This record gives sequence, structure tokens and C-alpha cells, in this order.
Amino acid sequence: MSLSVSLKINNQPHTVDLEDARPTLLDVLRERIGLTGTKKGCDRGQCGACTVLVDGRRVNSCLALAISHEGAEITTIEGLAEGDELHPVQAAFIENDGFQCGYCTPGQIMSAVGLFREAGTDLDAEQMRELMSGNLCRCGAYAGISEALGDAQKRLAEKGS
Repeated sequence: MSLSVSLKINNQPHTVDLEDARPTLLDVLRERIGLTGTKKGCDRGQCGACTVLVDGRRVNSCLALAISHEGAEITTIEGLAEGDELHPVQAAFIENDGFQCGYCTPGQIMSAVGLFREAGTDLDAEQMRELMSGNLCRCGAYAGISEALGDAQKRLAEKGS
């Protein structure tokens, strides 16, 4: 039995044939589509390394079945920049050293983008930390991540996003 799922990933249509309904969105993104920026961390939805946006909302792609997102707008870390211009959150992470080893960084960035879309840019540092609590950094780069979030918030507010 073969199932076909149509996904719109980073504004590009993709049709994937699945052997059954069990493959996760994460595995389809990485193994079938070749978008390896989204990371497999704990594979249990506890670390946030696999965070992507589905219809603009944050989703742990390791817990989401690909077939359940038929027709959804999926954005991965590879789809944030516009040409050579980084998304304001990406730029803020780079300029504020919001990473150490970099493994969790794509999930952190995607979660931050979703956070600002969901909650706006009028948040204090404590609110941002709470809303990002589902994304873990094993290296402990939280000081840089917090600085990057504050900087990104300002950039997005100035841009009107």
C-alpha cells in the first residue's frame, strides 16, 4: 500500500509517496525532501531541535505525522531568508552569538519566529524565556539566545512584522 502526500514546503510544492501513514514530518523533511537544517534531537518532542512552522505556528516535527499536514504551509530554517537577506531572527542570532555548537539553533530560530508571530513583539525577557522553554540548548548558550531574542524583537518591531 502506498500513500501520496502533498506538502508545500518553503513555498515549493512537494509530493511524497509513503509506504504507510507513520513517517513523521521530520523524517520526510530530512530523508525524502533533503532539507537537513531541521534537526532530530530527542525524537520525543522534548528538546525543540525539530521545530518548524506549520501554517505559521510552531510544531515539533518529530511528533507530527507527515500525512496529517496534507496541503499545509510548512516553513523550515532553509525557507526563512529572502534571497541573500537573512530573516531578522537569523541575523540577531548571528550578531548576538545565540548559539554554541549550533545543533539546536535551527529549532531555536524557528521557535522564535513562531513566538513573535503568535505573541507579537511586545514581550519582556521573562515572557520570551517562558515562551521559548520548549527549546533546549545542551551547550547552555541561553545568555546569547536571550540577547538574540531581545535584538530580534527590536528588529521585527522596527520592520513592522
